[in-house]
Amino acid sequence: MPKAAAWVAGRAGLLPRIAQALAADAAPRLWVHCASLGEFEQGRPLIEGLRGQYPGHKIVLTFFSPSGYEVRQQWAGADYIFYLPLDTAENAQAFLQSVQPKLAVFVKYEFWYFFLRELRQRHIPAVVVAAIFRPDQVFFRPWGGFFRKILGELSHIFTQNEASAELLRGIGLVRVSVAGDTRFDTVAATALAPARPLPLAEAFVADGAPTLVAGSTWPEDLPALAPLLRKHARSMRFIVAPHEVSEAHLLEVEAALPGLTVRYSRATPATVADARLLLIDNVGMLSQLYRFGRFAYIGGAFGAGLHNTLEAAAFGLPVFFGPRYQRFQEAVELVELGCAFSVRSAQQLESAFDRLYYNEETRLKVQDMSLDYVHTHAGATGRILSQLSIIN
Repeated sequence: MPKAAAWVAGRAGLLPRIAQALAADAAPRLWVHCASLGEFEQGRPLIEGLRGQYPGHKIVLTFFSPSGYEVRQQWAGADYIFYLPLDTAENAQAFLQSVQPKLAVFVKYEFWYFFLRELRQRHIPAVVVAAIFRPDQVFFRPWGGFFRKILGELSHIFTQNEASAELLRGIGLVRVSVAGDTRFDTVAATALAPARPLPLAEAFVADGAPTLVAGSTWPEDLPALAPLLRKHARSMRFIVAPHEVSEAHLLEVEAALPGLTVRYSRATPATVADARLLLIDNVGMLSQLYRFGRFAYIGGAFGAGLHNTLEAAAFGLPVFFGPRYQRFQEAVELVELGCAFSVRSAQQLESAFDRLYYNEETRLKVQDMSLDYVHTHAGATGRILSQLSIIN
C-alpha cells in the first residue's frame, strides 16, 4: 500500500539524516511531535505560539504517519521536519542526542515509552497538550500499570476537559491542568483569516446555489450521502473531499452523480460552472473549502470514527455525520446544542437535512450557535503557553 511504503521509505537512513541536518546548528531547539495531519492541525497554533514566545529557538517537528509528514514536510512554521524514528532505546538515545531539545511537546497522544524515558533521564521537560482520556482506556484498567508508568514520565499533561483531568488524578498523577482544545484556536483563526484564493471553487459556487461541503468522506459514507446528492442535484451544489484520494473512491463518488461531477484536477472555470459536484482529488484544501458551504457532511462516522467537525462549525455550518461519534467531545456537544445531527441511514440524513434546508430561520439559528460555540471555546493555546515557563 502507498501509505505503508511511504512510512518505510521515510525512515530509511533517518537517524543519520537527522544528525547531519542538525550538526551545524547551535541554536536551542524545541521538539513538537504530532502523530498525523489531524494532530498537526491541533498543535499548529501552539507551534506558532512557541515561535513567537521563543524566537531564539529552532523548532523540530516530527510525524509518525505519512498522512502528516507527506503533506506538511515543507511547512515554513518549523525549522526541521522529520519522521519520528521507531520507539526503541537506541533510537531514542540517538534522536535526542542529535536534537537536544529544551522542551518536548506531544500533541494529544503518542505516549512512546523509550522516548519519554530518555527525555526524563536527560532532564528535558516533556508535556502533552490537548489530551483527552476515557475510562475504558488501558491506563485506568487494573492491568494497566506499565501504561500508567509511561504517563508518569511526563512533566505535565494539559487536558481538554475536567473529566480527563479527574481520571488522571484518580491514578495518582498530579501534574495535570485543564487547558482546553487547541483545535478551537486553529479553526477560529482559519475562519477569520483572509481567504486563500481558490478560483475554481469560487467559479463553482458563483451562481449562489446552496452548497453542501462533504469533508473526509469514506466509501462507507456514500450509501447515506449519495441519495441526498441525487435528490438535490438540480437545486444545490456539492463539494466532496474524500479522506483518501484513491482512484477507487473517486470513481464511487463520480457514480453518485454521473455526468454531473468534475474532478478538481481536471476542472476549468467553464466545466465547474456546468457541474453539480466538485470532487476534490487532492489533500490539504478542505479547511478552506467550508467557507463556500451552507451545510456540511463530515465523513468517518459510518466506519472507524468521525473526522474533524470543528472546521465546518467555525464557519457556522450545520454538520451531519454518521452514528460513531461518541469518542469526540466536540461532536457530542454540537449534537447536544442542536448544531450537529447524527444519522444512521440515508432516510435519516434526508429527514434531518431537509428540516434545515427548507427552514432558513432554523438554519440561521444553528449558524449563530455554532459560531458562538467555537469562539467561546477558543483560548487553549494561550493558557498552555502561559504555563510553559519551564524553558530556560
